Amino acid sequence: MKSWFELVMHTLKVFILFTGCTILFYYGIMWVNEEYESYHRYDTPEGAAIKVSGTLNKNETSMLDRLKLFYLNGE
Repeated sequence: MKSWFELVMHTLKVFILFTGCTILFYYGIMWVNEEYESYHRYDTPEGAAIKVSGTLNKNETSMLDRLKLFYLNGE
C-alpha cells in the first residue's frame, strides 16, 4: 500500500498537469479568438464578384417549393 505522502504527491502532480493543460487550452482559445476578431467578413468583395441572391421572379419556384426540395434532398 502506498504511503500517505506518495498519494498526496501523485494527486498534486495530476492537479498541476490538469491546471497547466487547462491554462494552455484557455490561452489557445483566446489566441484564436483574437485572430478572427480582426477578420472582416462583411467587407465589399474584390474582383469579379457577382450577387448570388435576389428577388424571385414569377418563373422561379416559390419558397415553399424550395423548402420541400431542401428537405427532400437533405442538403
